[in-house]
Amino acid sequence: MRIQQHMKNTFSSLAAATVLLFSACAPTASTSTTAAAAQHTLPAALPRPKLVVGIVVDQMRYDFLYRYWDKYGEGGIKKLVRQGFNFKNAQYGYVPTYTGPGHASIYTGSVPAINGIIGNYWYNRNTGESVYCVEDKSVQTVGSSSKAGQMSPANLLTTTVTDELRLATNKGAKTIGIALKDRGAILPAGHLASGAYWFDSESGNWITSTYYRTDLPAWVQEFNNRKYPDQYLSQPWNTLLPIAQYTESTADDMPWEEVLPGEQKPVFPHNIPAIRQKDYELLRSIPGGNTLTKDFALAALRGEQMGKDEITDILAVSFSTTDYVGHAFGPNSIEVEDVYLRLDRDLEDLISQLEKEVGKENLLIFLTADHGAAHVPAYLRSEKVPAGVAMSNIVRDSVEQLLDKTYGKADWVERYTNQQLYLNRKVIDNRKLSRVAVQEKVADYVLRFEGVARAVAAEHLQCSDWSSGVMAKLESGYNVQRSGDVLVLLQPGWFEGWEGKQPKGTTHGSYSNYDTHVPLLWYGWQVQPGESAAEVQVADIAPTIASWLYIQEGNGTVGKPLQELMK
Repeated sequence: MRIQQHMKNTFSSLAAATVLLFSACAPTASTSTTAAAAQHTLPAALPRPKLVVGIVVDQMRYDFLYRYWDKYGEGGIKKLVRQGFNFKNAQYGYVPTYTGPGHASIYTGSVPAINGIIGNYWYNRNTGESVYCVEDKSVQTVGSSSKAGQMSPANLLTTTVTDELRLATNKGAKTIGIALKDRGAILPAGHLASGAYWFDSESGNWITSTYYRTDLPAWVQEFNNRKYPDQYLSQPWNTLLPIAQYTESTADDMPWEEVLPGEQKPVFPHNIPAIRQKDYELLRSIPGGNTLTKDFALAALRGEQMGKDEITDILAVSFSTTDYVGHAFGPNSIEVEDVYLRLDRDLEDLISQLEKEVGKENLLIFLTADHGAAHVPAYLRSEKVPAGVAMSNIVRDSVEQLLDKTYGKADWVERYTNQQLYLNRKVIDNRKLSRVAVQEKVADYVLRFEGVARAVAAEHLQCSDWSSGVMAKLESGYNVQRSGDVLVLLQPGWFEGWEGKQPKGTTHGSYSNYDTHVPLLWYGWQVQPGESAAEVQVADIAPTIASWLYIQEGNGTVGKPLQELMK
């Protein structure tokens, strides 16, 4: 502890010395004035916030800022919008848009083509198996006996702004990631994190892995011992307001809504005590999951004494429940509206407590999302809007048959995932075929399927310079070592299904604005109220923080600082 404090004091002294050096070299009106000032003032340190808090709301469409506006309280989302700076056209500049890539892009300032997180899962050609974005079998769970802690940022190929802060302060800064989802905690926290904690459905505990430490801190153990998950799962989920007031949503019981496990119908009240199982998985899909995340974030703030000294700390918090509820019920459901109204109250408490503990003048907050969400195709069709579901297994099997007929029987398609076909390159090479020719044939064939807007041979992405439009998003999402051979884009309003089933609820992953357009709010330290309609990228967030903190941006950064747009 004494050594760490010494490093923090050294960092502050170096910052002050830098300012003093620049002041000595700057032109002045008179030497005597400068000398007189030096006798009465001490050199000022570079201005920095004491605490940066990143808030990611999983699956938050941009329009959710305003859709429930009249029902939000004054201290949550409305406070961030009115007293902060609102970038009204923040976009993801790549496809596909998923949770893993979104969190990685926010904190690396990069894109999947560079940081390597091309999906939540991807196909590993070398092993023939699927890879989870944060899986790491070389580490063990800390905090429970399950395997849910065998996770780390090892698959992330670049540094994050949290990494760069740790490097800049000789690890004096504290950086902590928190989310129900492991990937929502691990990717923001980065490689050099002070800690990353996620929820274990088997035990109901917040856990970590031996990548970070070999035991849980006392404050985490104390929090786990309070058994909050049991409290939240002991209460029915009813609407916060009288259900008749949920006029922004469709009726409570719609045929395209999924039911919670154990329920017969997707309607309020959801009898949580009656349907809960022995584990705690259900907590992810009810508002209590967000409240638990907020409470744990505040416990981390206090337990780690974040924002209490002169070195900036970063607390990365991701609210995952909105994604679970959205996937099950769709963005027009009463369940989604209710979870946002309750999240708004959680945000109000979080912001209030942060300001109380650290002070608004020392606190920088940003709020964004890792992706948006599509309307449920069945709902759009009921309103006579074009939409549909493209069955992935049909596309995969049909491509296999095409290549069998054209080149002879073989196992031509290794995997179809993330809207990408992985072709068997060994077979192609052994038969002395041109990879690009086979890719082009498959891409041309896939275009005949209903709902397909475009299919692209991967070789073309490597040989061309796509500077704008959909092709630029494809290129930014394409990683040479990890991505597939043919990339498929669906029409707006369409998403993928499987095994001939019409999916319920929603999904995401496309290039359409409902998936790429997300909120971006800044609040607190040196942020003046305002808004901008200029298009900015989510990859701009990390370099904006780096610029404010006077540190190096991540080593894969493609974004740019946004301060000039905020003046």
